Amino acid sequence: MRLAPYKIAWLQISHQKLRLLAAVLGVSFAVVLVFVQLGFQQALYDSSVRWHTALGYDLALISPKTTYIVNPPGFPRNRLYQALGFPGVESVTPVYIGIGNWRNPDDPVKVRNIYVMGFDPSAAGFRLAGDPNQVQKLRLPDRVLFDRFSRAEFGAVARQFEAGEPVSTEINDRDVTVVGLFELGTSFGIDGSIITSDLNFRRIFPDRQPSRIELGLIHLQPGADLQATREQISSTIPGDVRVLTRDEFVQHEVDYWSNSTPIGYVFGLGVAMGLAVGVIVVYQILFSDVQDHLREYATLKAMGYSNFFLSRVVLNEAVMLALIGFVPGILLSLLVYAQATEATNLPVEMTVERAVLVMVLTIVMCAGSGLLALRKLRSADPAEVF
Repeated sequence: MRLAPYKIAWLQISHQKLRLLAAVLGVSFAVVLVFVQLGFQQALYDSSVRWHTALGYDLALISPKTTYIVNPPGFPRNRLYQALGFPGVESVTPVYIGIGNWRNPDDPVKVRNIYVMGFDPSAAGFRLAGDPNQVQKLRLPDRVLFDRFSRAEFGAVARQFEAGEPVSTEINDRDVTVVGLFELGTSFGIDGSIITSDLNFRRIFPDRQPSRIELGLIHLQPGADLQATREQISSTIPGDVRVLTRDEFVQHEVDYWSNSTPIGYVFGLGVAMGLAVGVIVVYQILFSDVQDHLREYATLKAMGYSNFFLSRVVLNEAVMLALIGFVPGILLSLLVYAQATEATNLPVEMTVERAVLVMVLTIVMCAGSGLLALRKLRSADPAEVF
């Protein structure tokens, strides 16, 4: 009875349990490494555009020198008000951005940089701030809203506020009071954030010119043509500002982290290294398997089995190792993702698309190893072996 290639392949890889275990562990390690690199890379991109997606706007106005949103250069505020005069524009919101020194209210000795965004509480665009009543509290002097998902190093602000305890601290050596919470999260460049009014922003940063802003939000009238309005504004106002749609603003930030910093390269290199490790491990296992069973393969050749048939056996072994090793690999990756999310507050999440991608890469990786091992199989000459 002629056995199918996959049955022979399973008998081969399952014959020596320790070798099978070593192969599965090697494949799983490569899978985890690839998942971790891809997960953190996507978390970098997703977290870096949290502000871009949370703010309410149709078009954004930034300085041409802006690289990323953490600490962008300013531009004249009147450029934003010039945009207000174009057809289709309903309102504009000037936004002030700065990095302040936050004193931990639980341990005043500890001071950390915190991301500060200021705006007019009566303006549109800050839907992320939540309850309009707490936004209106920012009209009072030295009042701020705190991001509940900021890192723990900033103090137990959210817990104390929700418990009804007053929360006061210092920013840039100025006393402030937390009057509300909002939900955003951290990124690779931002560990914690607060929102305040434009007037309170100037109190926190007294040396900043009120006529310069870091970001302008443009809200269009219902039914207005987004691209036509953007092109009209961009072609008319001076070139010391750029006009971007929401998608363009998001992509601008992603491009910075991907192309202008070594982080994108490092993550890509990590994926390549993970696949290289898997190729080496699986190749060694399959090569040893072919070497150990060279007599059996030569016997099959003498019985009339072709090189193509025997190649299918080895490739079936490779695919089986890929699928078996992928299962513990993805389970371990889910555990790593959960631990990383809890420790960093970054959005390290498993997606179906990423799981499918890594599974395909794993199969390709193992199949490539199998193709390398086939060189030894082709040398199995019955006349020489016997």
